[in-house]
Amino acid sequence: MKPRVAVFSFTCCEGCSLTILECENELLDVLNLVTFVRWREAMTETSDDIDIAFVDGSISTHDDVRKIKQIREMAKLVIPIGACAYNAGLNSLKNRYGMAQVKEMVYGEDGAQFDTIPARPVSAVVPVDFALPGCPIDKDEFLRTVRDLALGKTPKLPDSPVCAECKRQGNVCVFTKGMKCMGPVARGGCGALCPSFGDYCEACRGFVDNPNENSHKETLAEYGLTAAEVMNYFSLFNSYDKSQI
Repeated sequence: MKPRVAVFSFTCCEGCSLTILECENELLDVLNLVTFVRWREAMTETSDDIDIAFVDGSISTHDDVRKIKQIREMAKLVIPIGACAYNAGLNSLKNRYGMAQVKEMVYGEDGAQFDTIPARPVSAVVPVDFALPGCPIDKDEFLRTVRDLALGKTPKLPDSPVCAECKRQGNVCVFTKGMKCMGPVARGGCGALCPSFGDYCEACRGFVDNPNENSHKETLAEYGLTAAEVMNYFSLFNSYDKSQI
């Protein structure tokens, strides 16, 4: 029997859910391996009989906490997808402020009525079985993960930095262009997409498991930068700090 798969969305733009939907040429192959039973962006049917739950978005309300706990009870496997679900992503920027201040900033004087809590990754609320980082997720990485899970294999994330992928792509280092970059410590797997198109890496996939921080500091020093400057500059996807919660 094929695994029964659901896709859930929490606080996010749903870009990662849309990435799955945009696997147009591959979806028929995916459907040979799994059966989608719940996915708001793609179907009206719903089911609580779930083997694999892909979760898009961070947990940022009390209702989110309740729902993700329900999903954890329903599903055999819970897999966060995308930066927001993986490490709270962009949404964790609000954690720098008090929630009352955040509600007033966003909603004005009527903000007090809205339910909001500091944003956190899915793994901060319930145990997870794997996770796919990125903003959005990489389509090919998602497809490989589905195939591995359907075949009973344990999926794995790349654990080499984006710099290694830049070198394979033959990219000119963006540091030499006067840009800042997190490539030396950011988790690869994206094919160095941003630097390949003239941009810098913001570490939307988080960091490698054992980043070579000394090497990164040496590179920064070579170009007159400090680690503190760069981390502040690249906090867009990596602001989550569990000590703030």
